[in-house]
Amino acid sequence: MSKTEIKIATSLLAADMGNLRAKVAEAEAAGAEYLHLDIMDGAFVPNISYGAPIIKALRPTSNMFFDVHLMVEEPDRFLEDFKKAGADLLCIHAEACKHLHRSVQYIKNLGVKAAVALNPATSLSAVEEILPDLDMVLLMSVNPGFGGQSFIKSTLPKISRLRQMMFEKGVDADIQVDGGIYLANAAEVVRAGANILVSGTGIFGQPNIAKAVSDIRKAAEAACK
Repeated sequence: MSKTEIKIATSLLAADMGNLRAKVAEAEAAGAEYLHLDIMDGAFVPNISYGAPIIKALRPTSNMFFDVHLMVEEPDRFLEDFKKAGADLLCIHAEACKHLHRSVQYIKNLGVKAAVALNPATSLSAVEEILPDLDMVLLMSVNPGFGGQSFIKSTLPKISRLRQMMFEKGVDADIQVDGGIYLANAAEVVRAGANILVSGTGIFGQPNIAKAVSDIRKAAEAACK
């Protein structure tokens, strides 16, 4: 996928938890392609979110691409459950895996797309050797565990270095950025080399979800020109 093919991922963590189906439907109607599903275990990150049953309940109601971000220790234990629940992509943290290549192959053998996430302080070298096996790399632009945090500006050169690394290796994978993405910074994130933008409060936290999706997309696509 070319980096100019911008996709908007709405983060369920920021949605009204008492009205999830309606909010997901609203984001889908607004044109958001991905539903970003943050799974937190209270161990790898200092918070607990939701599990496979929520994804299973939402899956029949939506045609969005279900992008499952596993912020959990020993993620191999849960991969099959989330695939069965309806995941289209499973993203695991390099920091949480003892044998990252094995875990990535496990995901691919399940028949879904495979991605690896890196925390802000984690070097790109953690994924360099397995880039050809990945469909996507997720760069965290906040420290994971909570929504509504401020974007870490040092993520921008990291995005550019990752895009250059992919170019040099002939890898045409997606670069997703998650954390503190709003209309105000969407363009610079895309200019750095990202093509999938995760936004929680930047979309679900706005008074008009459709306008928020549209505005972020316009800013991101303009940055590609």
